[in-house]
Amino acid sequence: MNYGFCENRPFDLIAIGRACIDLNAVEYNRPMEETLTFSKYVGGSPANIVIGASKLGLRTGFIGKISNDQHGRFIEKYMRDLGIDTSNMVFDTAGHKTGLTFTEIKSPSECSILMYRESVADLYLSPSEVSEAYVQKTKVLLVSGTALSKSPSREAVFQAIQFARKNDVKIVFELDYRPYTWESPTETAVYYSLVAELSDIVIGTRDEYDILENTIDGQNERTATYLFRHRPSIAVFKHGVDGSYAYTKDGDVFRVQAYPSKVLKTFGAGDSYASAFLYALVRNEDLETALKYASASASIVVSRHSSSNAMPTIEEIQHIVSVHA
Repeated sequence: MNYGFCENRPFDLIAIGRACIDLNAVEYNRPMEETLTFSKYVGGSPANIVIGASKLGLRTGFIGKISNDQHGRFIEKYMRDLGIDTSNMVFDTAGHKTGLTFTEIKSPSECSILMYRESVADLYLSPSEVSEAYVQKTKVLLVSGTALSKSPSREAVFQAIQFARKNDVKIVFELDYRPYTWESPTETAVYYSLVAELSDIVIGTRDEYDILENTIDGQNERTATYLFRHRPSIAVFKHGVDGSYAYTKDGDVFRVQAYPSKVLKTFGAGDSYASAFLYALVRNEDLETALKYASASASIVVSRHSSSNAMPTIEEIQHIVSVHA
C-alpha cells in the first residue's frame, strides 16, 4: 500500500504534546485511598505512542516542553535511551512542573486515573519553540488532543500543523480526550473539529468522536462522511472489546475484532494501538493488517503493569496475529 508518505525523511514519526509521569498502583484490587505504593513510568499519550513506535523500529522524535527538574530529566533520558530524538524537547524555565497521573487498579474492569494537570509544563510549549526545519524531517506528525486544551500549547500545535502541511508531512490526529483541562464540551468540539479537518488520519474511540462532534449518539458512518468532506483520508474508530473499524475516503470499511487477553488494567491500550497502527502504515501494510497489529498491541499492553514500559516488540505483535489467524 502507498499512503503518500514522503520517502527519504530522517524520521518516520514525530509527535508533539504531552510527556508526563505515570505513577501506577503496585497494589492491585484496592482503591487508591488505600494504596501506598506506586511505580514510576514515563506517560502521556503522544510520548507513549512515540515510545511504542520506537520499540517497533520506527525512527522517531518528540516536540514538547518538560519541567527543568528531576522528573523532566527522567523523561528526557528515558526517551533518549530508547533512541527517540529529544533535541526538540524544551526544558521549562518558568518553574512549571511535570504533569502527574496516578492510576488505580481495583479490578481488570475497574481502573481509574487521577491527573494533576494544573499549569503543567507541556501546556506552555509556545509556537516559537516549534521548528519548521525539524517538522519537515518527518513522514508523519502525530498531534494529540490534550495539547489543544490551553494556550500557548494550542497555538504551538497549529504552528506544527502549518509546517507539516507546507512540507508534505502527513498529519495524524489522536483524539486523546481528557476532560481535566477543558473549559466546556463546546470548546473541545471547536478545536477538535478544526484539527480533524486539517489532518490526514484521525484515530479515536467512539466516545471521543462524540466529543469532537458535541453529540451523544454519534454513528461511525455519519462521522466518517463529515470528516471526508475535508482533508482526512482514513478515520479509525475504536470500540474496545467490540473491536475497531477503519473507514477510507474511497469508501472502504475494514473491521477487526479485539484479541483475547488476560487483562490487568485498561489504560495504555489506546496509545499502544496507535503506535502499532502507525508502524504498519509507515511499513506500507494494508489497512486490515494495520488494524490487526493495533489490536494485538493493545491486547498485550492491557495485560502488563505499565503503558510505556509495556509497549511490545513487532515479534510479539505478529505472534498474536498469527495465533488468531
